Amino acid sequence: MAAAENSKFDVVLTVDRGFEYQQNLKRREIAVIIFCGESVLLEDLLPLVPECLGALKWIQAGQVVRIGGE
Repeated sequence: MAAAENSKFDVVLTVDRGFEYQQNLKRREIAVIIFCGESVLLEDLLPLVPECLGALKWIQAGQVVRIGGE
C-alpha cells in the first residue's frame, strides 16, 4: 500500500476479498475497490467494470468498495 501511495495511485483494484481485513486503511491516502465476481477469470470480472467506473467517480481515500455479488 505504501508503494502504491508513493507512486501517486489513488485507488487499488483487487480480487482479494480479504484485503480490507489484512490492511489498515484508516490513515491511508488510497482507496480500494474489491472485485467480487463469480471467479477471478477475466470473463467474470469484465461485467463488473461499469460499476467500477462509477465508483471511481466518488470513492475517497481510506474507503473500500466491493463491486459485484458475494
